[in-house]
Amino acid sequence: MRSRTAIWFECRIRYEKTMEDGMQKKVSENYVVDALSFSEAEERITEEMSSYVSGEFEIMDIKIAPYAEVFFADSDSADKWYKAKLAFITLDEKTQKEKKSTVNYLFNAGSMNGAVKSIDEVMSQSMVDYVVSAVNETTLMDVFEYKKKEKDDKPEYEQQ
Repeated sequence: MRSRTAIWFECRIRYEKTMEDGMQKKVSENYVVDALSFSEAEERITEEMSSYVSGEFEIMDIKIAPYAEVFFADSDSADKWYKAKLAFITLDEKTQKEKKSTVNYLFNAGSMNGAVKSIDEVMSQSMVDYVVSAVNETTLMDVFEYKKKEKDDKPEYEQQ
């Protein structure tokens, strides 16, 4: 399980998909990309989807995703994305009362049990007390993390 801290954007695209029976159907699908801005998120989802979608597609929505962190599984069977809401329990030093703060994470897993297991694996490395408030399967089709370009890639223009 690897993670990467970034600004995540949820993108909804709409396109004509060829169904198993050969018929064309308009579908909307949700994806997540990491980017530095809305403009870059639009550029990234366009770039990623152009290799998956034949024909035209339109970007219907881009919004900042509520995930503090995204955890990718290395297993081929991890084909679903789960939103996990964790409540962290801290002690207020002044009032000596417990305080809960919630954080959303995104986990890649093959099942709900796999997602919960991944949460436990990740959180076992932490010393913070937590409670799993909710784990829900999302409608996300995929998550595209930023990849650095290879050193052999040439810039689009040469500086003089």
